[in-house]
Amino acid sequence: MLCQNCGKNEATTHIKQIINGDMAESHLCRDCADHLGYSDMFSGFDFSLSGFLSGFLGDMVPAVSRGPAVRCEKCGCSFDDIVRQGKVGCPECYRTFYDRLLPSIRRIHGKIDHTGKIGRSSGKRERIESAQEKIDKLRLEMDEAVKIQDFEKAAEIRDTIKKLEGESVNG
Repeated sequence: MLCQNCGKNEATTHIKQIINGDMAESHLCRDCADHLGYSDMFSGFDFSLSGFLSGFLGDMVPAVSRGPAVRCEKCGCSFDDIVRQGKVGCPECYRTFYDRLLPSIRRIHGKIDHTGKIGRSSGKRERIESAQEKIDKLRLEMDEAVKIQDFEKAAEIRDTIKKLEGESVNG
């Protein structure tokens, strides 16, 4: 394929850009890529996963250093350790440092709710709610009903929760 810029040389660089949701692709030769500023664009980057993640978490270090270091009860990691290494120590760290990790998770993934492995093109975008998620949602509804003193609705929701909890234990 010839360079789309000069039309003379063989294209060796493939550029994909997404701007406001629209994708544009360019195939450029080495000289045109250099001239347009696409050469050596990855120099100075750490391509390890830990380097990548610590880059997302690194801006949070000053906020962390203010108080005493909270440590994960299971693995002993502090949030400073996670930032420095770019790795979360264990699954319990996600619970321990949830409020501190949430902004970075949101920044990396764009959202915090897992929607599963159903692709966008499949047309099926429904998310299957787990029994525990239903129970958690119902507990919030029950709390709201109690706050507004709708005790009948709260009792109905309580019964539904008990039924779901029984199904999840037996099923």
